[in-house]
Amino acid sequence: MTGSEESQAFRLAYVPGATPAKWVRIWNERLPDIPLNLLAVPAAEASDVLRAGGADAGLVRLPVDRTFFSAIPLYTETTVVVVPKDHVITAADEVTVADLADEVLFHPLDDVFDWDRPPGEPAFERPATTEDAVELVAAGVGLLVVPQSLARLYHRKDLTYRPLVDGPESSVALAWPEEATTDLVEDFIGIVRGRTVNSSRGRKTATPETKGRAGDTTGARRKSAAAKVTGKTAGKSAGRNPRTGSDVSKGAKRRKPRRRA
Repeated sequence: MTGSEESQAFRLAYVPGATPAKWVRIWNERLPDIPLNLLAVPAAEASDVLRAGGADAGLVRLPVDRTFFSAIPLYTETTVVVVPKDHVITAADEVTVADLADEVLFHPLDDVFDWDRPPGEPAFERPATTEDAVELVAAGVGLLVVPQSLARLYHRKDLTYRPLVDGPESSVALAWPEEATTDLVEDFIGIVRGRTVNSSRGRKTATPETKGRAGDTTGARRKSAAAKVTGKTAGKSAGRNPRTGSDVSKGAKRRKPRRRA
């Protein structure tokens, strides 16, 4: 790692609902000398922030422009419908799009789903943000379909949600400009993918000392084999029986056993 890398920070953008805490903790354990700075950005602006160099990488919602970005899909969220706690939908464990046909569904301007409009009856206006739409649901004038993480993020005591089994889905990915794949980006990729510190794809290389201790038994086997060959050769050259150690050279005299009287 160069001195310039050691002096800089790694900048990670993340959209609402994404939870980078686990990976940030691992980063701080492995790279304590390099700060990881978090940058919260609206989902619709995440790509622009990365393009402009405002962050090194980001936890974003798919899709992204794959001609410019590299992306690693991380997970697909459960889709839910947010309703007041006293709504009739709460009687069911899960709902379908058909169950929402007669309901007013809000379609915020920052909606993360790739659809023209939600099912059901359209609302009188489009809220500016998902958070604004949640406030309108609490007022009892409509419902809202969102990824589960956003339902939790904007949770209210007077609201609840149910899974929408056949609704659209939203996936979260780690994305970064392909031409800006730095060593620090590679480090974060390794953390997200669960690589260990000593992973073969890490940037640490084994030293000559560790190579000798890292299970390389080739040299030891060669030395052992050489010792056996040397021992056999020495035994032959000395004219001794390798099993008994006795002298069996041609010039050696053999003693005859004595007879008992």
